[in-house]
Amino acid sequence: MHERTKFRLHSHDVPYGSGSGQQSVTGFPNVDDSNSYWVVRAIPDSNLKQGDTIKSGTLIRLQHMRTRKWLHSHLHASPISGNLEVSCFGSDGESDTGDHWRLEIEGSGKTWRQDQRVRLRHVDTEGYLHSHDRKYTRIAGGQQEVCGVREKRPDNVWLAAEGVYLPSAESK
Repeated sequence: MHERTKFRLHSHDVPYGSGSGQQSVTGFPNVDDSNSYWVVRAIPDSNLKQGDTIKSGTLIRLQHMRTRKWLHSHLHASPISGNLEVSCFGSDGESDTGDHWRLEIEGSGKTWRQDQRVRLRHVDTEGYLHSHDRKYTRIAGGQQEVCGVREKRPDNVWLAAEGVYLPSAESK
C-alpha cells in the first residue's frame, strides 16, 4: 500500500496504450480487490526459501497473483508524469532483471514485516517505486499512476498491508 495516499499496488490484464504496451500497473483505492495481491518471490539463483526473513538490501521479485506476471520497469516513459514506466511482464517461466527490485527498509528495522515502511528500488533503472495523486481518467479512471523515479522522495514509501504472512524460518 502506498503510504501517503493509501492506494494499493494494483494490476489487471489491461495493456498500456503507449510506451511498452505491457500490462498496466496502477494505484487502486479499494482494500478488497484481488487485482491488488502480489506474491514476494526470490530472484533466480537466490538462496532464499519460502519462510526466510527478507532483510533490507535483498533483491526480490513481486508476482501479480491473478495474471502471474512480474512487477517490471524499464526506460519507457510513464503515461501521465513521463517518469519511468512500471508494468507487469513475463510469466512463471519468463523473467529477467527488469523484474528485480531491491528492498530498502525505512527506520531501524532490519527485516521486512507487515506494516513496515519500505522502498523498492528497481535494479536496472535505479528508480524507486513511486505514486502520487495524479489519476487516470479513461481506461483506469480514478486509479493513480504508479511509476519509477530516480530520487528518494516521500512518495516512494510503501507498506505491506493485507495479505497472507508466513512465519519466518528464524522463528521456528
